Amino acid sequence: MNATTRGNQDGLERMLRLAPVVAVVVIDDREHAVPLARALVAGGIPAIEVTLRTPVAIAAIEAIGKAVPEAVVGAGTVLSAEELHAAESAGARFAVSPGSTPALLDAAAASSVPLLPGAASASEAMALRERGYRLQKFFPAEAAGGAAFLRALGGPLPDIRFCPTGGIRESNAGNYLALDNVICVGGSWLSPAQLMHEGGWQQITALAQAASRLSAG
Repeated sequence: MNATTRGNQDGLERMLRLAPVVAVVVIDDREHAVPLARALVAGGIPAIEVTLRTPVAIAAIEAIGKAVPEAVVGAGTVLSAEELHAAESAGARFAVSPGSTPALLDAAAASSVPLLPGAASASEAMALRERGYRLQKFFPAEAAGGAAFLRALGGPLPDIRFCPTGGIRESNAGNYLALDNVICVGGSWLSPAQLMHEGGWQQITALAQAASRLSAG
């Protein structure tokens, strides 16, 4: 295992254990970044994954990192080495990918930013394990087999811990959190687009508070 990968995985584990849910957010207005982060942190959800799906995502990561130091801001939907480098330059504390490629994993092995790569099968999980990734994203969680599938993976791959994302809601998050091989879940329900556009930061804090109290269901 690459020494950088080992150290990054240790740091990533500490971040993922901060709360039962990592907030997965899509920000299309840079002005929403800081109040959104403050609302989530106030509700007990410090780990925030800003997905690189909009033109302002990198700027949003940088703004959160500078204005909300108590937030642990990361970059999501990282698909290439170039995007990983951009996220690192913006101050991202971690990066998340829906899958993995050799080029992305090579870049991560030389980066100070911990990567949470995605797997949706036993073969993908095993390949990442060979590269030193004992922490992986399970995506798309519900479509790929849900909690039952992850439970089955726990037998042959007991040393891997997953952060399932994709189709996770407050109503089914507990099914995943009950599994021994789940470290946390990724949820997009904490930051509805309509609430962000309306400036409903108190409502978002309330959603975060409820998420921070989630436990095995």
